[in-house]
Amino acid sequence: MNSSGSRVQSFSQTEINWDKLDKTKFYVVGAGLFTGVTVALYPVSVVKTRLQVASRDTVERDAFSVIRGLIKTDGIAGLYRGFGTVITGAIPARIIFLTALETTKVAAFRMIEPFKLSEPTQAAIANGVAGMTASVFSQAVFVPIDVISQKLMVQGYSGYAKYNGGWDVARKVIKSDGIRGLYRGFGLSVMTYSPSSAVWWASYGSSQRLIWNCRLLGRGYELEEAAPSELELVLVQATGGIIAGATASCVTTPLDTIKTRLQVMGHEQRHSAREVVKLLIRDDGWKGLYRGLGPRFFSMSAWGTSMILAYEYLISR
Repeated sequence: MNSSGSRVQSFSQTEINWDKLDKTKFYVVGAGLFTGVTVALYPVSVVKTRLQVASRDTVERDAFSVIRGLIKTDGIAGLYRGFGTVITGAIPARIIFLTALETTKVAAFRMIEPFKLSEPTQAAIANGVAGMTASVFSQAVFVPIDVISQKLMVQGYSGYAKYNGGWDVARKVIKSDGIRGLYRGFGLSVMTYSPSSAVWWASYGSSQRLIWNCRLLGRGYELEEAAPSELELVLVQATGGIIAGATASCVTTPLDTIKTRLQVMGHEQRHSAREVVKLLIRDDGWKGLYRGLGPRFFSMSAWGTSMILAYEYLISR
């Protein structure tokens, strides 16, 4: 077999492959694993959301002060405001996302294979297209969950209304705006999560391939000569996840900040996206668009890396 063919075959050993996955185990065990990851990272989302919607007069303007304020008023439970709503919708939404992601990625790899592009370029294109497509499909579930959970996350904070749980939020939103109220910010959500997902998966796929190509693990072997160990796979996948999280959060945080503000607004507030941008710049200058960047970077890196490692666990068991 020629060198190019060997590399394609060898890189398939390091690529998470939908065809290798036991679908029953993926949907059953995977649901439990992803629920655990959601439990662990949910407080980061609460902190990020509060930072993004804080008014100019709000005292709590950094992550640590937000955490202290939540624990002081509500205890640890304060860090899990809206969690019940999120966990109810997260499992089906993640299953839709990951199913669309993997099936699209396989098709994308096959479509670009005749172009004989470099390994990192192929990985970036295929993973990016798959990530964007999967995000579009999953937004139908994600957006109403986002609207309800974010209103619960910020209730009573910086002048926002209080609610008696997720059903109360849904009832009041539908009463004032109809079903479309649950899809407030849908366009921005697609504009945020689709590019974010595309950038994350493209960065992850290309950075992982670059790491293998550069042989940063210091072993000095060609991948076609020896399959990498499980530890090496985990290290490279985790590194790729961190790089992807950093890239995606820097590129898409401004859109996420605008989207979040639009989604938590009450019925009496009818700001457009342009007005939200003006308010953010008035209060904090251009850096206002990057509110919550730190928590979002951490969440995207940790969630993505955890998901990749969970994938690997499901494949190898």
